Amino acid sequence: MAQRDGIGTSVPRREGPAKLTGQALYTADQTFPDGLFGATVRSPMARGRILGIHFGEGIPWAEFTMVTAQDLADHGWVNRVASIAADQPFLAEGEFHHAEEPILLLAHPDRHLLEAARRAIRVEVEALPAVLDLDAALDPGREPTLFKEIHIAKGDPGPVWAQAAHVVAGEYRTGAQEQLYIETNGMSATVTEAGVTVFGSLQCPYYVHRALRELFQLPGDRVRVVQLETGGAFGGKEDYPSIIAGHAAMLAWKAGKPVTLLYDREEDMACTTKRHPSRSRLRTAFDAQGRLLAMEADFVLDAGAYTTLSPVVLSRGALHALSVYRCDHVRIHARAVATHTPPNGAFRGFGAPQSLFAMERHMDVAAARIGLDPVALRRRNFLKLGDNLATGQVLRETVDLDGLLDRTLAELGYWEKKAAFAVHNAGPSPIKKGVGIATFLHGCGFTGSGERHLASVAGVEGRADGRVEILAAATEIGQGKETVFAQIVCEALGIPGDLVVSAQPDTRLVPDSGPTVASRSTMVVGRLVQDAALALKQLLIQNQHLQEPYDAEGFRAAVRAARARLGTLKCYVQYQQPPQLTWDELNYVGDAYPTYAWAAYGTEVSVDTTTWEVKVEAFVTGQEVGRVLNPNLAAGQIEGGVTQGLGWALWEKVDTVEGRMANNQMTNYIVATALDLPRIQVRFEENPYAGGPGGAKGLGELPMDGPAPAVLNAVQDALGGVELGTVPLTPERLLEAMEAHHGG
Repeated sequence: MAQRDGIGTSVPRREGPAKLTGQALYTADQTFPDGLFGATVRSPMARGRILGIHFGEGIPWAEFTMVTAQDLADHGWVNRVASIAADQPFLAEGEFHHAEEPILLLAHPDRHLLEAARRAIRVEVEALPAVLDLDAALDPGREPTLFKEIHIAKGDPGPVWAQAAHVVAGEYRTGAQEQLYIETNGMSATVTEAGVTVFGSLQCPYYVHRALRELFQLPGDRVRVVQLETGGAFGGKEDYPSIIAGHAAMLAWKAGKPVTLLYDREEDMACTTKRHPSRSRLRTAFDAQGRLLAMEADFVLDAGAYTTLSPVVLSRGALHALSVYRCDHVRIHARAVATHTPPNGAFRGFGAPQSLFAMERHMDVAAARIGLDPVALRRRNFLKLGDNLATGQVLRETVDLDGLLDRTLAELGYWEKKAAFAVHNAGPSPIKKGVGIATFLHGCGFTGSGERHLASVAGVEGRADGRVEILAAATEIGQGKETVFAQIVCEALGIPGDLVVSAQPDTRLVPDSGPTVASRSTMVVGRLVQDAALALKQLLIQNQHLQEPYDAEGFRAAVRAARARLGTLKCYVQYQQPPQLTWDELNYVGDAYPTYAWAAYGTEVSVDTTTWEVKVEAFVTGQEVGRVLNPNLAAGQIEGGVTQGLGWALWEKVDTVEGRMANNQMTNYIVATALDLPRIQVRFEENPYAGGPGGAKGLGELPMDGPAPAVLNAVQDALGGVELGTVPLTPERLLEAMEAHHGG
């Protein structure tokens, strides 16, 4: 039975039937008999001073519940969102610092009248000078506002430059990207004498719990956060739900009634966090054989108006800037700078896609300038067992990047296509063809000492009916957590899947297992769940309720008997950092991550030199992610991540006008459809990791990192070496690059 339902098998998704039949209840399905709907009045420009709020005629304003920053002060509430830095207000006070910043909250039982009222309110403002993009923020004539600055140093690049056979410099830029989850942000709140309860679409229940505790200055037992069915997140529901939960709860507190605050698609796209735009400037030194001698990287992220999660996004980006290459002399300078735009935040990959894009493009640029094939240049510089990363971390696990790349090249038919395309591209056809690769890594889990500081807890409970319930705050957001956690418990206990259930992520029911982010849920929380299940088994054996071998009924009877005798039957495990992992947060030295996932991606593209459209014809992925616990779910994660990566590479351009997103509709924000995608070939190489459940590593973020550089490398191959440094590579941008390359 364990073999049938345990790890390594593609058991069906546990939440699938409820979603397919419509039984799954989302935030918009919440109903309260006396409930109100909420709405947000926002700032009309990028930066300004609030002079007054004017209420139009024809609206029964006395029927509305309203909350402003003054209400927070009157109640003694703290008008700051608890996050890495408490610099973002729930509601603007005096000045606002980005377009769409919340100023006033409204609630009313009639959502149509509510919208009419929102439109009838005019915020009178005095405009103030605004910094609207990275170029303005980094203007040499002004001092940028920094939310975080990181320096990573290894060796001494200084003397190397004069000795190098080749010095290659380049600049690479990436744009913002919208998470575009299926379900928009939404939250319901109730306030009673017992405290504040919120229900909603979110990734991290205890992040919201902390934000509400600090907002209302309440003890933890008077705040309850419940995750409802969540229709996707991709990082976009990591920190932002703290804001919308606070808004809904403030309205509910003042109204004395439940309040539901739901964003429509336009509001969600305009107001919530995006992937950070970036600029990377790289300078590398190579010897005559193409060995990488030194690298300097200046890596900058556009954080937007407030800190949010920018420091940790910047950290991961800086730590991935060297990609998968050996280099003895490294300097990495990373900064997150402020602009007067809506704050940027978490998005699948968490900073690594931006810096890996730069380095993987740079390797192809360097190969062309040196006169080597991109494959050969990479092979000469791959990391191997025992090598040091930029932080001095020693690779203690076997790394077979050559093997991963070999198999990807073979499945793509790289060499055959490269030869055939050279002949084809010399002909008269306006369609040019190319192949490209990207090799990369992704750190699994929180950076440095993050997991030790989180001290996450997870557990299992033997229930009165003989089943085992998983107790963890990790959330199901479409990635398959429910299914994989159940498989881990089935494997640990040797029981079938129908004896395993999961508690709803509810802060009254489950311990703080840390956030559902950073490729940590399976590797870190899943390991805690596995260890808790094994502890439960040992408890049953020690108390002579269970004897091996046993079948499903024997196990169930043992749980019932132990539960009846003990009254409760819970086992919890807390994360303990392995002693061999050390990290110096101040100097960025040591073990940045406990382990890494590795990958080699390859793609074939065609470029229409009449319209300058790029079509991805084939895509091959090879990755080593430890042991694969559920092959179908794992393959789905790779396919989904590649799809988002291709969208970021070619189509998903966030257009802004005066600091406000101008294309915040599905009609003009272009994402990939099934018709735009090739067949995505997925291959896993298994190399079990001792620290993960059943040998698993992190998986979900890895496939976001490789598609963009692989595609642009292939376009460079198709067009005869034009150096392309910006994504998304829209037809307009590609035409501009070709004109610049050919002198107009």
